[in-house]
Amino acid sequence: MIARIAENAFKKISRSIPKFRGDLRAHELGLVRRTASTLVRPPSSDDAELVSLFDQPQTGQKASPLFITGIFQHPQLTTPAAFSALADSTLVRAQLLTERILRARESRSELFKVIKNLDRLSDLLCGVIDLAELLRNAHPDAQWVDCATESYEKLCEFMNVLNTHVGLYEVLHTVLHDPEIVKSLSQEALQTALIFWHDFEKSAIKLPPEQRERFVSLSSEILSVGHEFVTEASAPRPPVKIKPSELEGLKDRGMGARLQRQAFFTQKDLLVYPGSHQAYMILRAAPDEEPRRKVYMAGHTSSAEQLDRLERLLNARAQLSRLVGWNSYAGMTLSDKMAKTPENVNHFLGTFLDRTTPVARKALHTLSLRKQAHLKSTNLPIIQAWDRDYYCPPEPPAPPVPLPPLSLGRVFMGLSRLFKHLYGITLRPVDVASSEVWHSDVHKLEVVDEDRGVVGWIYADLFARSGKSRGAAHYTVRCSRRTDDDDEAGDLRIPGTDEFVGPSVEFEAAKRHRLRGEHGEFQLPLVVLLCDFVPPSVARGPTILEWYEVQTLFHEMGHAMHSMIGRTEYHNVAGTRCATDFVELPSILMEHFLNSPKVLSLFDTDGSSIINQIGNHHEDPCRHIDTHNHILLSLLDQEYHSPSVLELGFDSTTALANLYNTRGLIPHAPGTSFQTQFGHLFGYGATYYSYHFDRAIASHVWRKIFSADPLDRELGDKYKQEVLKYGGGRDPWLMLSALLGAPELEVGDAEAMREVGRWKMEDGVVPERH
Repeated sequence: MIARIAENAFKKISRSIPKFRGDLRAHELGLVRRTASTLVRPPSSDDAELVSLFDQPQTGQKASPLFITGIFQHPQLTTPAAFSALADSTLVRAQLLTERILRARESRSELFKVIKNLDRLSDLLCGVIDLAELLRNAHPDAQWVDCATESYEKLCEFMNVLNTHVGLYEVLHTVLHDPEIVKSLSQEALQTALIFWHDFEKSAIKLPPEQRERFVSLSSEILSVGHEFVTEASAPRPPVKIKPSELEGLKDRGMGARLQRQAFFTQKDLLVYPGSHQAYMILRAAPDEEPRRKVYMAGHTSSAEQLDRLERLLNARAQLSRLVGWNSYAGMTLSDKMAKTPENVNHFLGTFLDRTTPVARKALHTLSLRKQAHLKSTNLPIIQAWDRDYYCPPEPPAPPVPLPPLSLGRVFMGLSRLFKHLYGITLRPVDVASSEVWHSDVHKLEVVDEDRGVVGWIYADLFARSGKSRGAAHYTVRCSRRTDDDDEAGDLRIPGTDEFVGPSVEFEAAKRHRLRGEHGEFQLPLVVLLCDFVPPSVARGPTILEWYEVQTLFHEMGHAMHSMIGRTEYHNVAGTRCATDFVELPSILMEHFLNSPKVLSLFDTDGSSIINQIGNHHEDPCRHIDTHNHILLSLLDQEYHSPSVLELGFDSTTALANLYNTRGLIPHAPGTSFQTQFGHLFGYGATYYSYHFDRAIASHVWRKIFSADPLDRELGDKYKQEVLKYGGGRDPWLMLSALLGAPELEVGDAEAMREVGRWKMEDGVVPERH
């Protein structure tokens, strides 16, 4: 019942003040320019306010003195104690709603309401759980964090009880086996019902009590061992000794020169920690192969305890899947994804690997020639794992055309103008009330549709501060759903408890709104963006973003727009609550818009000079090697969640070495076992392929739909109507088929997976290398 999105990480930046031409407001009444076939609208007054809000916050948004409210304008949420009271109140209402559903077979009319009430129950709990998840990660007050954590754990525990509730499963079984009820369900309602059904089926619901206890035990082991595995995956490793003589000729004149001076004066071996800046510098800049080999080996060697954790995790998952009737954990996990089966995933990855291997081998040959010249060798040497960064240093991503420095406010202005062209949607800054947000840095944006008015809110907490989590994250605090047909009058009540359940009732009532031009009442979406940018100041000027940070911000706003436009009647299929191997499509597609000079012109008040720029055509040859490596990681993920895990003598390192030595480009280094640092094996077990799968789809959609005219409103509307508005309420293959005019994709079979594997993948925000 709870959906989560994988997040990308930001790094702190500091650059000079941008110099854009012209005054923003002077262009508001200017004539519209025509480029290609689409009119480029000038910036609006709201766009000007976005620039001021994010680039000069000291003169921008301030707390409104007109009224006092609580978090996200919930009047009662002004103290940690009030949040705890909300959680307790919500738990009681959830228990009463559960009891109503359990009694549904006593009334024919109640059976027709079961799917809606199950969705209400999920939304009731998630509405507080998701808010608690945000507050415990973002709120600077320790009391708020403690109360949010306690509430989160309490409600998640009850959610887990519901996921294995035999009575609820039996009621749902009755509903889904009643032809009259099934016939009455909309496509979205049926999809929601099937989500609940699959969740129950995966939770050992049909097993006898003894086996259900075994399921609970295995689930607890997976959770416990998995958290240990992830924690240790990023734990510091012992340092390696580097001799002073091994640092001779370092190409790095900054940190490298300092290390050389240190070695010269001390005449002692240097201790270099794997994963440190010094270690990365040595891998990139040391001409001598030996220090690079030492650093690589130290960083990719595992303790026996960590290897045991990983193999216990994989074994427990395999046992759990067998317990509920699946051949493998991958088979169980993929049954409700686009891929459907492990075989289909391997069809995609195999096709993708076959297409990528020739260009990756060509790039590797280039590295071998560089190594041969460096060593002055007559034979073409083998590229080892520790050679990659030295002979092909990683290059930061760059925009397709030269750009002036981009301030955070200008990027938000560009985003709003892009959404206006594509969807008729703009971002509008609004004041916050006292206590509406958890820190004065947090800014509020209304998401405004030109026909329906305000359709949701984005709260932007973008600046670094002491105690705040690092990186970037997108939190869906509230999903869209229809509320006027909730039939709250039919909910059970206990005499004398109205005051106790009051906080939950008030909390729910505050979330309901009517949209202009639409029938019914809706809960509108609310998302939060967390980043850790350097805040603007008088001394530094506005926050300037590196290009990879602009890409990542576009990525996260792709998720946000999916939440805003995914207007569904059911919470469980709203916006980003869709299949794991589909959820990244809207966000990755947003990155592709940055390939267009026309889109980049939206960052400026007069973008004609940007449109006419000559492109940056340099291509990093080593990105093909990195892509090939990530396909291998996806194949490794599938192998680790296959039936082979239960075979006698299974060894994760042997499986890794066999894969890299048979299908890889760079041979496995004996003695290394980097799989113990592959933390995604826990959070994305059997679904690590999803990122490349969605990147291939996004690249194809970009080329076929948007690349020729990325600001075309008709194309934006088509994408919105065929994909975004459904959230997870429609089969993704049907959405893609309709969008691309490709009926052969409708079935989503092995051939469809192979077809996606043949699609060319463009550049974008690439996952970290291993």
